[in-house]
Amino acid sequence: MVSPVDIRVGFFLAVRQLRRASFWTTGLIVFVMLLTFLNLVVVTGMLVGIVQGISDQYRTQDTGDVIVSALDEKDFIENSPQVIAFIKSLPGVAGVTARYVANGTLEANYLSRDVNAKPNKTGVVISGIDAVAENSFSDLSKYVHEGAYLSPGDYDEVLLGPQLIDRYSFGQFPGLTPLRNVYPGTKVRLVINGNTREVIVKGILSVPANSPLAMRAFMPSEEVRMLMGRTDYAVNEIAILLTRGTDPSAFRDVLKRSGIGANAKIRTFDDAMPNGIADVKNTFALIGDAISSVGLVVAAITIFIVIFINAVTRRKFIGILKGIGISGAAIESAYVFQSLFYAAIGAGVGLLFLYGFLVPYVGAHPIVLPISNAIIVAPWNGTLIRIVLLVAATIVAGYLPSRMIVRKNTLNSILGRN
Repeated sequence: MVSPVDIRVGFFLAVRQLRRASFWTTGLIVFVMLLTFLNLVVVTGMLVGIVQGISDQYRTQDTGDVIVSALDEKDFIENSPQVIAFIKSLPGVAGVTARYVANGTLEANYLSRDVNAKPNKTGVVISGIDAVAENSFSDLSKYVHEGAYLSPGDYDEVLLGPQLIDRYSFGQFPGLTPLRNVYPGTKVRLVINGNTREVIVKGILSVPANSPLAMRAFMPSEEVRMLMGRTDYAVNEIAILLTRGTDPSAFRDVLKRSGIGANAKIRTFDDAMPNGIADVKNTFALIGDAISSVGLVVAAITIFIVIFINAVTRRKFIGILKGIGISGAAIESAYVFQSLFYAAIGAGVGLLFLYGFLVPYVGAHPIVLPISNAIIVAPWNGTLIRIVLLVAATIVAGYLPSRMIVRKNTLNSILGRN
Protein backbone atom coordinates (compact mmCIF):
# COMPACT_ATOMS: atom_id res chain seq x y z
CA MET A 1 0.00 0.00 0.00
CA VAL A 2 1.41 3.40 -1.01
CA SER A 3 1.30 5.92 1.83
CA PRO A 4 0.88 9.69 1.46
CA VAL A 5 4.51 10.08 2.54
CA ASP A 6 5.64 7.75 -0.26
CA ILE A 7 3.64 9.78 -2.76
CA ARG A 8 5.16 13.09 -1.58
CA VAL A 9 8.68 11.67 -1.65
CA GLY A 10 8.06 10.11 -5.05
CA PHE A 11 6.80 13.44 -6.40
CA PHE A 12 9.90 15.21 -5.04
CA LEU A 13 12.23 12.66 -6.66
CA ALA A 14 10.34 12.87 -9.97
CA VAL A 15 10.58 16.67 -10.10
CA ARG A 16 14.28 16.50 -9.20
CA GLN A 17 14.99 13.98 -11.93
CA LEU A 18 12.97 15.84 -14.56
CA ARG A 19 14.87 19.05 -13.82
CA ARG A 20 18.15 17.25 -14.38
CA ALA A 21 16.98 15.36 -17.48
CA SER A 22 18.14 16.27 -20.95
CA PHE A 23 15.88 18.85 -22.57
CA TRP A 24 16.04 17.03 -25.91
CA THR A 25 15.21 13.67 -24.37
CA THR A 26 12.23 15.11 -22.51
CA GLY A 27 11.11 16.99 -25.61
CA LEU A 28 11.31 13.85 -27.75
CA ILE A 29 9.21 11.82 -25.28
CA VAL A 30 6.61 14.58 -25.05
CA PHE A 31 6.55 14.76 -28.86
CA VAL A 32 5.88 11.01 -29.01
CA MET A 33 2.99 11.52 -26.56
CA LEU A 34 1.66 14.39 -28.69
CA LEU A 35 1.71 12.28 -31.85
CA THR A 36 0.07 9.38 -30.02
CA PHE A 37 -2.69 11.66 -28.74
CA LEU A 38 -3.31 13.07 -32.22
CA ASN A 39 -3.29 9.55 -33.64
CA LEU A 40 -5.89 8.47 -31.10
CA VAL A 41 -8.20 11.38 -31.84
CA VAL A 42 -7.53 12.56 -35.39
CA VAL A 43 -7.51 9.20 -37.21
CA THR A 44 -10.92 8.25 -35.84
CA GLY A 45 -12.17 11.83 -36.21
CA MET A 46 -11.09 11.94 -39.85
CA LEU A 47 -12.73 8.63 -40.75
CA VAL A 48 -15.97 9.66 -39.05
CA GLY A 49 -15.56 13.10 -40.61
CA ILE A 50 -15.73 11.59 -44.10
CA VAL A 51 -19.22 10.29 -43.38
CA GLN A 52 -20.10 13.47 -41.49
CA GLY A 53 -19.07 15.43 -44.57
CA ILE A 54 -21.58 13.45 -46.62
CA SER A 55 -24.28 14.15 -44.02
CA ASP A 56 -23.47 17.86 -43.96
CA GLN A 57 -23.72 17.98 -47.76
CA TYR A 58 -27.24 16.62 -47.65
CA ARG A 59 -28.26 19.10 -44.96
CA THR A 60 -26.77 22.22 -46.57
CA GLN A 61 -27.39 21.33 -50.23
CA ASP A 62 -30.65 19.39 -50.20
CA THR A 63 -32.85 18.79 -47.16
CA GLY A 64 -32.02 21.67 -44.83
CA ASP A 65 -32.90 21.03 -41.17
CA VAL A 66 -36.49 20.05 -41.97
CA ILE A 67 -37.94 18.95 -45.29
CA VAL A 68 -41.60 18.79 -46.30
CA SER A 69 -42.28 16.46 -49.22
CA ALA A 70 -45.22 14.86 -50.99
CA LEU A 71 -46.89 11.87 -49.41
CA ASP A 72 -45.99 8.49 -50.92
CA GLU A 73 -49.41 8.21 -52.54
CA LYS A 74 -49.31 11.79 -53.88
CA ASP A 75 -47.23 13.51 -56.59
CA PHE A 76 -47.21 16.93 -54.96
CA ILE A 77 -47.83 18.85 -51.72
CA GLU A 78 -51.42 20.05 -51.61
CA ASN A 79 -52.02 23.76 -50.86
CA SER A 80 -48.32 24.44 -51.40
CA PRO A 81 -48.52 28.27 -51.53
CA GLN A 82 -50.37 28.37 -48.19
CA VAL A 83 -47.94 25.88 -46.64
CA ILE A 84 -44.91 27.91 -47.78
CA ALA A 85 -46.42 31.15 -46.48
CA PHE A 86 -47.15 29.54 -43.10
CA ILE A 87 -43.62 28.13 -42.79
CA LYS A 88 -42.06 31.50 -43.57
CA SER A 89 -44.17 33.12 -40.85
CA LEU A 90 -42.84 30.83 -38.11
CA PRO A 91 -40.01 31.94 -35.79
CA GLY A 92 -36.65 30.22 -36.19
CA VAL A 93 -36.80 29.98 -40.01
CA ALA A 94 -33.59 31.12 -41.71
CA GLY A 95 -34.38 30.07 -45.27
CA VAL A 96 -36.98 28.25 -47.38
CA THR A 97 -36.77 26.88 -50.89
CA ALA A 98 -39.56 25.13 -52.81
CA ARG A 99 -38.77 22.75 -55.65
CA TYR A 100 -40.63 21.00 -58.45
CA VAL A 101 -38.97 17.60 -58.84
CA ALA A 102 -39.44 15.35 -61.86
CA ASN A 103 -37.75 12.38 -63.50
CA GLY A 104 -36.69 12.90 -67.08
CA THR A 105 -34.03 12.21 -69.68
CA LEU A 106 -31.25 14.29 -71.19
CA GLU A 107 -29.80 13.59 -74.62
CA ALA A 108 -26.67 15.14 -76.11
CA ASN A 109 -25.10 15.04 -79.58
CA TYR A 110 -28.46 14.19 -81.14
CA LEU A 111 -27.89 16.52 -84.11
CA SER A 112 -24.61 14.86 -85.15
CA ARG A 113 -25.40 11.27 -84.16
CA ASP A 114 -25.32 8.51 -86.71
CA VAL A 115 -28.83 7.12 -87.14
CA ASN A 116 -27.55 3.64 -86.28
CA ALA A 117 -25.59 4.73 -83.20
CA LYS A 118 -26.86 4.43 -79.66
CA PRO A 119 -28.23 7.76 -78.37
CA ASN A 120 -26.08 9.56 -75.82
CA LYS A 121 -28.96 9.72 -73.36
CA THR A 122 -29.19 9.50 -69.57
CA GLY A 123 -31.90 9.51 -66.95
CA VAL A 124 -31.89 12.49 -64.64
CA VAL A 125 -33.76 14.09 -61.76
CA ILE A 126 -34.80 17.62 -62.69
CA SER A 127 -35.26 20.22 -59.96
CA GLY A 128 -37.31 23.27 -60.83
CA ILE A 129 -36.10 26.07 -58.57
CA ASP A 130 -36.40 29.74 -57.84
CA ALA A 131 -32.80 30.70 -58.62
CA VAL A 132 -32.62 33.42 -55.97
CA ALA A 133 -34.32 31.45 -53.18
CA GLU A 134 -32.30 28.30 -53.90
CA ASN A 135 -29.02 30.20 -53.91
CA SER A 136 -29.93 31.88 -50.64
CA PHE A 137 -30.75 28.47 -49.17
CA SER A 138 -27.92 26.23 -50.42
CA ASP A 139 -25.43 28.70 -51.93
CA LEU A 140 -25.79 26.75 -55.16
CA SER A 141 -23.99 29.34 -57.28
CA LYS A 142 -20.66 28.74 -55.51
CA TYR A 143 -20.56 25.18 -56.89
CA VAL A 144 -20.70 26.32 -60.52
CA HIS A 145 -17.37 25.20 -62.01
CA GLU A 146 -17.98 25.92 -65.69
CA GLY A 147 -20.30 28.54 -67.12
CA ALA A 148 -22.60 30.59 -64.91
CA TYR A 149 -25.43 30.24 -62.43
CA LEU A 150 -29.09 30.64 -63.36
CA SER A 151 -30.51 34.16 -63.32
CA PRO A 152 -34.11 35.29 -62.80
CA GLY A 153 -35.78 35.36 -66.21
CA ASP A 154 -33.57 32.65 -67.75
CA TYR A 155 -35.42 30.56 -70.31
CA ASP A 156 -34.50 27.14 -71.72
CA GLU A 157 -31.28 27.01 -69.69
CA VAL A 158 -30.10 24.29 -67.34
CA LEU A 159 -27.41 23.57 -64.71
CA LEU A 160 -25.96 20.06 -64.71
CA GLY A 161 -24.37 18.03 -61.93
CA PRO A 162 -20.85 16.73 -62.68
CA GLN A 163 -21.80 13.04 -62.64
CA LEU A 164 -23.97 13.68 -65.72
CA ILE A 165 -20.87 14.73 -67.71
CA ASP A 166 -18.41 12.09 -68.95
CA ARG A 167 -15.21 13.99 -68.10
CA TYR A 168 -16.25 14.28 -64.45
CA SER A 169 -18.21 11.06 -63.98
CA PHE A 170 -16.86 7.83 -62.48
CA GLY A 171 -18.09 6.05 -65.60
CA GLN A 172 -21.18 4.27 -66.83
CA PHE A 173 -23.40 2.21 -64.60
CA PRO A 174 -27.08 1.18 -64.70
CA GLY A 175 -29.31 4.21 -65.17
CA LEU A 176 -26.48 6.62 -65.96
CA THR A 177 -24.70 7.12 -69.28
CA PRO A 178 -22.64 10.32 -68.90
CA LEU A 179 -23.14 12.89 -71.62
CA ARG A 180 -20.21 13.38 -74.01
CA ASN A 181 -18.96 16.64 -75.51
CA VAL A 182 -21.18 18.79 -73.29
CA TYR A 183 -19.96 22.25 -72.25
CA PRO A 184 -21.59 25.55 -71.30
CA GLY A 185 -23.48 26.69 -74.39
CA THR A 186 -24.14 23.14 -75.64
CA LYS A 187 -27.72 22.31 -76.57
CA VAL A 188 -29.24 19.16 -75.03
CA ARG A 189 -32.66 17.60 -75.43
CA LEU A 190 -34.74 17.36 -72.27
CA VAL A 191 -37.81 15.12 -71.93
CA ILE A 192 -40.15 15.32 -68.92
CA ASN A 193 -43.48 13.49 -68.80
CA GLY A 194 -43.41 13.00 -72.56
CA ASN A 195 -42.82 16.71 -73.21
CA THR A 196 -39.61 17.55 -75.12
CA ARG A 197 -37.64 20.76 -74.90
CA GLU A 198 -34.29 21.78 -76.36
CA VAL A 199 -32.32 23.59 -73.65
CA ILE A 200 -28.89 25.16 -73.35
CA VAL A 201 -26.37 24.12 -70.71
CA LYS A 202 -25.64 27.31 -68.80
CA GLY A 203 -23.36 25.84 -66.15
CA ILE A 204 -21.79 22.66 -64.79
CA LEU A 205 -21.38 22.10 -61.06
CA SER A 206 -18.34 20.82 -59.21
CA VAL A 207 -19.24 18.75 -56.13
CA PRO A 208 -18.10 15.39 -54.66
CA ALA A 209 -19.62 12.28 -56.19
CA ASN A 210 -21.80 11.60 -53.13
CA SER A 211 -23.27 15.09 -53.09
CA PRO A 212 -27.04 15.26 -53.69
CA LEU A 213 -26.25 17.80 -56.42
CA ALA A 214 -23.92 15.50 -58.36
CA MET A 215 -26.58 13.79 -60.49
CA ARG A 216 -29.24 16.50 -60.66
CA ALA A 217 -30.18 19.07 -63.25
CA PHE A 218 -31.59 22.47 -62.27
CA MET A 219 -33.94 24.69 -64.25
CA PRO A 220 -36.24 27.64 -63.50
CA SER A 221 -39.31 26.36 -61.69
CA GLU A 222 -41.84 27.78 -64.18
CA GLU A 223 -40.34 25.79 -67.06
CA VAL A 224 -40.23 22.54 -65.12
CA ARG A 225 -43.83 23.08 -64.00
CA MET A 226 -44.94 23.50 -67.62
CA LEU A 227 -42.99 20.45 -68.80
CA MET A 228 -44.56 18.41 -66.00
CA GLY A 229 -47.95 19.49 -67.34
CA ARG A 230 -48.94 20.99 -64.00
CA THR A 231 -51.26 23.97 -64.04
CA ASP A 232 -51.24 24.64 -60.30
CA TYR A 233 -48.43 25.78 -58.00
CA ALA A 234 -48.20 22.55 -55.98
CA VAL A 235 -44.49 21.81 -55.46
CA ASN A 236 -42.91 18.44 -54.67
CA GLU A 237 -40.70 19.45 -51.75
CA ILE A 238 -40.04 22.36 -49.41
CA ALA A 239 -36.65 22.49 -47.69
CA ILE A 240 -36.31 24.58 -44.53
CA LEU A 241 -33.13 25.91 -42.96
CA LEU A 242 -33.46 26.89 -39.29
CA THR A 243 -31.58 29.45 -37.26
CA ARG A 244 -28.85 28.26 -34.91
CA GLY A 245 -30.31 26.90 -31.69
CA THR A 246 -33.72 26.00 -33.13
CA ASP A 247 -34.60 22.36 -32.49
CA PRO A 248 -35.49 20.61 -35.80
CA SER A 249 -37.57 17.94 -34.02
CA ALA A 250 -39.61 20.57 -32.19
CA PHE A 251 -40.11 22.52 -35.44
CA ARG A 252 -41.22 19.34 -37.21
CA ASP A 253 -43.76 18.69 -34.48
CA VAL A 254 -45.11 22.25 -34.80
CA LEU A 255 -45.72 21.66 -38.51
CA LYS A 256 -47.45 18.36 -37.81
CA ARG A 257 -49.72 19.91 -35.20
CA SER A 258 -50.63 22.69 -37.64
CA GLY A 259 -52.29 20.13 -39.90
CA ILE A 260 -49.66 20.15 -42.67
CA GLY A 261 -48.80 16.55 -41.84
CA ALA A 262 -52.17 15.44 -43.22
CA ASN A 263 -51.14 16.48 -46.73
CA ALA A 264 -47.36 16.10 -46.67
CA LYS A 265 -44.50 14.11 -45.23
CA ILE A 266 -42.52 16.13 -42.66
CA ARG A 267 -39.04 14.93 -41.68
CA THR A 268 -36.00 16.31 -39.91
CA PHE A 269 -32.61 16.11 -41.57
CA ASP A 270 -31.76 12.97 -39.56
CA ASP A 271 -35.03 11.32 -40.59
CA ALA A 272 -34.42 12.10 -44.27
CA MET A 273 -30.82 10.87 -44.43
CA PRO A 274 -30.24 7.90 -46.75
CA ASN A 275 -30.33 4.52 -45.03
CA GLY A 276 -26.99 3.16 -43.88
CA ILE A 277 -25.21 6.47 -43.21
CA ALA A 278 -25.26 5.92 -39.43
CA ASP A 279 -23.99 2.34 -39.87
CA VAL A 280 -21.15 3.52 -42.09
CA LYS A 281 -20.23 6.18 -39.53
CA ASN A 282 -20.10 3.60 -36.72
CA THR A 283 -18.04 1.25 -38.89
CA PHE A 284 -15.51 3.96 -39.68
CA ALA A 285 -15.31 4.82 -35.98
CA LEU A 286 -14.46 1.20 -35.14
CA ILE A 287 -11.81 1.10 -37.86
CA GLY A 288 -10.31 4.35 -36.52
CA ASP A 289 -10.25 2.98 -32.97
CA ALA A 290 -8.49 -0.17 -34.16
CA ILE A 291 -5.83 1.86 -36.00
CA SER A 292 -5.40 4.24 -33.05
CA SER A 293 -4.95 1.37 -30.59
CA VAL A 294 -1.74 0.43 -32.40
CA GLY A 295 -0.39 3.92 -31.71
CA LEU A 296 -1.36 3.57 -28.06
CA VAL A 297 0.63 0.32 -27.77
CA VAL A 298 3.62 1.95 -29.48
CA ALA A 299 3.50 4.87 -27.03
CA ALA A 300 3.31 2.49 -24.05
CA ILE A 301 6.30 0.52 -25.32
CA THR A 302 8.24 3.74 -25.87
CA ILE A 303 7.63 4.88 -22.31
CA PHE A 304 8.48 1.40 -20.99
CA ILE A 305 11.84 1.44 -22.80
CA VAL A 306 12.66 4.99 -21.72
CA ILE A 307 11.83 4.35 -18.05
CA PHE A 308 13.57 0.96 -18.08
CA ILE A 309 16.79 2.39 -19.51
CA ASN A 310 16.57 5.30 -17.09
CA ALA A 311 16.07 2.96 -14.14
CA VAL A 312 18.88 0.60 -15.22
CA THR A 313 21.39 3.43 -15.63
CA ARG A 314 20.37 4.77 -12.20
CA ARG A 315 20.31 1.37 -10.54
CA LYS A 316 23.16 2.28 -8.18
CA PHE A 317 21.38 5.50 -7.22
CA ILE A 318 18.18 3.57 -6.58
CA GLY A 319 20.11 1.17 -4.35
CA ILE A 320 21.52 4.08 -2.35
CA LEU A 321 18.04 5.60 -1.95
CA LYS A 322 16.79 2.29 -0.59
CA GLY A 323 19.85 2.05 1.64
CA ILE A 324 19.16 5.41 3.31
CA GLY A 325 15.56 4.47 4.02
CA ILE A 326 13.58 5.61 0.96
CA SER A 327 10.87 3.00 0.39
CA GLY A 328 10.53 1.11 -2.85
CA ALA A 329 6.98 2.44 -3.20
CA ALA A 330 8.29 6.02 -3.15
CA ILE A 331 10.85 5.24 -5.85
CA GLU A 332 8.23 3.52 -7.98
CA SER A 333 5.95 6.54 -7.49
CA ALA A 334 8.71 8.79 -8.79
CA TYR A 335 8.81 6.93 -12.12
CA VAL A 336 5.02 6.84 -12.32
CA PHE A 337 4.97 10.62 -11.83
CA GLN A 338 7.51 11.00 -14.63
CA SER A 339 5.32 8.95 -16.97
CA LEU A 340 2.28 10.95 -15.94
CA PHE A 341 4.17 14.17 -16.68
CA TYR A 342 5.04 13.01 -20.20
CA ALA A 343 1.47 11.95 -20.94
CA ALA A 344 -0.13 15.06 -19.42
CA ILE A 345 2.12 17.51 -21.28
CA GLY A 346 1.73 15.62 -24.57
CA ALA A 347 -2.06 15.46 -24.20
CA GLY A 348 -2.24 19.11 -23.10
CA VAL A 349 -0.30 20.33 -26.12
CA GLY A 350 -2.39 18.02 -28.29
CA LEU A 351 -5.64 19.50 -26.95
CA LEU A 352 -4.48 23.03 -27.69
CA PHE A 353 -3.40 22.08 -31.20
CA LEU A 354 -6.53 20.02 -31.88
CA TYR A 355 -9.24 22.43 -30.71
CA GLY A 356 -7.26 25.64 -31.12
CA PHE A 357 -6.20 25.06 -34.69
CA LEU A 358 -6.84 21.71 -36.38
CA VAL A 359 -10.61 21.23 -35.87
CA PRO A 360 -11.64 24.85 -36.65
CA TYR A 361 -9.24 25.08 -39.61
CA VAL A 362 -10.42 21.83 -41.23
CA GLY A 363 -14.01 22.81 -40.43
CA ALA A 364 -13.53 26.06 -42.36
CA HIS A 365 -11.45 24.40 -45.10
CA PRO A 366 -12.71 20.79 -45.44
CA ILE A 367 -10.41 18.20 -46.96
CA VAL A 368 -11.71 17.64 -50.48
CA LEU A 369 -12.01 13.91 -51.17
CA PRO A 370 -13.70 12.16 -54.12
CA ILE A 371 -16.66 11.08 -51.94
CA SER A 372 -17.10 14.08 -49.64
CA ASN A 373 -15.58 17.18 -48.11
CA ALA A 374 -14.19 15.62 -44.93
CA ILE A 375 -13.94 17.35 -41.56
CA ILE A 376 -12.56 16.18 -38.20
CA VAL A 377 -15.20 14.98 -35.75
CA ALA A 378 -13.72 15.18 -32.24
CA PRO A 379 -16.41 15.45 -29.53
CA TRP A 380 -15.12 16.35 -26.08
CA ASN A 381 -16.42 13.23 -24.37
CA GLY A 382 -14.66 10.93 -26.83
CA THR A 383 -11.44 12.94 -26.58
CA LEU A 384 -11.43 12.77 -22.78
CA ILE A 385 -11.86 8.98 -22.92
CA ARG A 386 -8.81 8.75 -25.18
CA ILE A 387 -6.80 10.96 -22.83
CA VAL A 388 -7.66 8.63 -19.95
CA LEU A 389 -6.54 5.64 -22.03
CA LEU A 390 -3.28 7.36 -22.94
CA VAL A 391 -2.53 8.33 -19.32
CA ALA A 392 -3.44 4.86 -18.02
CA ALA A 393 -1.24 3.10 -20.58
CA THR A 394 1.63 5.48 -19.84
CA ILE A 395 1.37 5.01 -16.06
CA VAL A 396 1.42 1.22 -16.41
CA ALA A 397 4.36 1.46 -18.83
CA GLY A 398 6.24 3.62 -16.31
CA TYR A 399 5.43 1.47 -13.28
CA LEU A 400 6.47 -1.95 -14.63
CA PRO A 401 10.19 -1.24 -15.37
CA SER A 402 10.63 0.73 -12.15
CA ARG A 403 9.11 -2.16 -10.22
CA MET A 404 11.52 -4.59 -11.90
CA ILE A 405 14.58 -2.55 -10.83
CA VAL A 406 13.37 -1.63 -7.35
CA ARG A 407 12.82 -5.30 -6.48
CA LYS A 408 16.53 -6.00 -7.00
CA ASN A 409 18.63 -6.62 -3.89
CA THR A 410 19.73 -3.28 -2.38
CA LEU A 411 23.40 -4.28 -1.84
CA ASN A 412 23.65 -5.77 -5.34
CA SER A 413 22.23 -2.58 -6.80
CA ILE A 414 24.73 -0.41 -4.91
CA LEU A 415 27.68 -2.61 -5.93
CA GLY A 416 26.39 -3.01 -9.51
CA ARG A 417 26.09 -6.78 -9.26
CA ASN A 418 23.44 -8.79 -11.04
